[in-house]
Amino acid sequence: MMTRSRFLLITLLALAGVLTFFKIPLASSQGVTIAAAQVDGALPLDDVESALWQEATAVSIPLSAQIVARPLFPQANVKAVDARALYNDDQIAFLVEWEDDTLDETAVRVQDFSDAVAIQFPLVEGQPFFCMGQQDGNVNIWHWKADWQAGMNGRQDVDDVYPDMYVDGYTFADTEAGAAAPVSSYEDVNYVPAMAADNLYASPAYASPVEDLIAGAFGSLTSQSAEMQNVQGHGEYADGKWRVVFSRDLASLEAEDAQFATGQVYSLAFAAWDGANEERNGQKSTSQWVSLSLGAAATDSAVTESASADSTAPRPAAPASGGSASSANSLEGVAFALVPMFMLVGVMALAAVGMWLFTKLPDKKK
Repeated sequence: MMTRSRFLLITLLALAGVLTFFKIPLASSQGVTIAAAQVDGALPLDDVESALWQEATAVSIPLSAQIVARPLFPQANVKAVDARALYNDDQIAFLVEWEDDTLDETAVRVQDFSDAVAIQFPLVEGQPFFCMGQQDGNVNIWHWKADWQAGMNGRQDVDDVYPDMYVDGYTFADTEAGAAAPVSSYEDVNYVPAMAADNLYASPAYASPVEDLIAGAFGSLTSQSAEMQNVQGHGEYADGKWRVVFSRDLASLEAEDAQFATGQVYSLAFAAWDGANEERNGQKSTSQWVSLSLGAAATDSAVTESASADSTAPRPAAPASGGSASSANSLEGVAFALVPMFMLVGVMALAAVGMWLFTKLPDKKK
């Protein structure tokens, strides 16, 4: 016989199942503020264990799977990152940490994917869509990659993964350099068009493990030119955890870069990729917008200044689809606004029905 206690237990289990299936968090990142600590002297740009990081409070930022743009990837692994920030008179630095059971620092083979983490800043006043921005709402993205970090000491190539490979189709001017030969050593640069075009992915050596990018909606991600790559980074993996430092000057001469000044509050968002889970590109975990305070008291209004007030900055190239912008531009944020609303209404309706049924059930007999 169904009693009130049994009905209540079944209802709670059903609710827990629904929350788990739809990956609905019981806590959100809304209202979270990272208070950057001001320090004297140099910042620990390549020291993840520096005592200076203890001057700033680490903030846990919840992440969830990106399920707006296809291919959807609801099984993303990274659930949260811990972030803190330091700044001095000239530079700002972020330390981002997250748990990862495996070290994935190569992406040479087609079946391999690298661990990665990114920080995103709006380039317009207010907060554009937190997944890659939107039309007329560009974002500046700092994307650290574990394979680029590993490549700082020497570019990884196919001959590193397959040391016994045999190549007879390319002629090198410098035979000792092999696959890592610079463009100038090739007798014919037609063999290496990506290198000749200064494509960062084809660089013989990386100047930084962080790629500086611009986006204005899904499908518009654009890497800044080599001379505009001004974000530095350093990452270390130990004891099942990644710790990554991002750093850059507070002010940048580039119009498409985020700008920082003491006494202001900014928006930023995070994304992370687990290479072992085959996460790459849009298959990732993302946060919503959180706040960054540089010597300013955080308020509920959160953002008093955008990361750049120059809304006339050049836009990233639109995806090639008949010359139009991404088809997701106008509707890409609708799912994140309407789906939780409808789910809340549904839960409230079910709760009302459940309460009505609860009053009709007999108490447990003693």
